[in-house]
Amino acid sequence: MEQRIRQVITNSIELKTEVLADPEIIALVERLTTVCVACFHADGKLLWCGNGGSAADAQHLAAEFSGRFYYDRPPLYSEALHVNTSYLTAVGNDYGYEASYARMVKAIGRNGDVLIAMSTSGNSPNVLLAAEAAREQGMTVVGFTGQGGGKLAALCDHLLAIPSQDTPRIQECHMLIGHIICELVEAAVFPK
Repeated sequence: MEQRIRQVITNSIELKTEVLADPEIIALVERLTTVCVACFHADGKLLWCGNGGSAADAQHLAAEFSGRFYYDRPPLYSEALHVNTSYLTAVGNDYGYEASYARMVKAIGRNGDVLIAMSTSGNSPNVLLAAEAAREQGMTVVGFTGQGGGKLAALCDHLLAIPSQDTPRIQECHMLIGHIICELVEAAVFPK
């Protein structure tokens, strides 16, 4: 058991080291920060979607913006699209689960807003439909995926494709980069 514990930690460190050494990913994190700052300066909002662990990550990161990250400051409009269970179950029942995020994007997404679509495979049907709806609304679409980006890659203005196919390790990197973006956006929108 100890050997497996050490191997998992090593795998996580190695992937993060690979991300750190990739100048394209570092430049992308800078661009994503700029996109989010511009969105908030224009009184826009960040909308997040994902399934399972990615839904949990989306909710966590949305709360970092709408609540606080490192210091007290006004809230930023940032929302995970799955948190209204009555809506989610009604739409899932009436239109199919695949339509759940797309309908909410059509309801509240506006030109200039940002959709952050999280899918380690990049192939989740409800996330793909949300990205399509966001493009139709004039939103910027950001994908957080694993290696290659799946079908989501073609729908994104910006794609963070973690170079791995190991779902837990991909999600760990999504959270790391999400937290970096939160820190940088908070400092840019509310400088001390």
